[in-house]
Amino acid sequence: RRPVLGRPGNNLKMGILGLPNVGKSSLYNVLTKLNIPAENRPFCTIDPNVATVSVPDQRFKWLCQHFCPASEVPAVVSITDIAGLVRGASDGEGIGNEFLSHVRAVDALYHVIRAFDDEEIVHVEGELNPVRDLEIINNELIQKDIETVTRAIQAMQRIVERGAATKEKKREFEILNRVLETLQEGQEIRGGQWSVHEIDVLNQHLLLTAK
Repeated sequence: RRPVLGRPGNNLKMGILGLPNVGKSSLYNVLTKLNIPAENRPFCTIDPNVATVSVPDQRFKWLCQHFCPASEVPAVVSITDIAGLVRGASDGEGIGNEFLSHVRAVDALYHVIRAFDDEEIVHVEGELNPVRDLEIINNELIQKDIETVTRAIQAMQRIVERGAATKEKKREFEILNRVLETLQEGQEIRGGQWSVHEIDVLNQHLLLTAK
């Protein structure tokens, strides 16, 4: 079976991502049936909220009814309400690197964009513009991936240049340089066309734009 980007296990970890005050915590409450604060101010959420939710599946119920297993373990999804990202997060703005570490900890993302206008609800950028908001978030993730890939290339470069690298390491070095070019062109990793071997390498580095 063709490998896919990311390394999700049996229990998928989802993160809710977006600028402050776009409705992330409200979506989290809907999905988890909880009632965490969702207030009209930036950074209402600082520490991420995490909940585990069973995945409704009639097929699972049917199998349990017909085969009567000793235990029933339904599929679950873990949902994380991540604090709002702001412009410059990749350079440490807002809660910066702490925020991005929370993004790295999940398998995939719900990306929440605000498309409603309400003068009583603060917008961190001052005015409503969903396209700009999307570009801000994508750019911050790309910039962090550029930093991650650049560090990996620098760590390998001396070994490769000395001729001391294995064939596999040389191939990884070449792939990472192609990845870096893709990111520097402003493209996200998940939108690229990658071979099976390239995907294997990408999955080792857990890049944010691969989610």
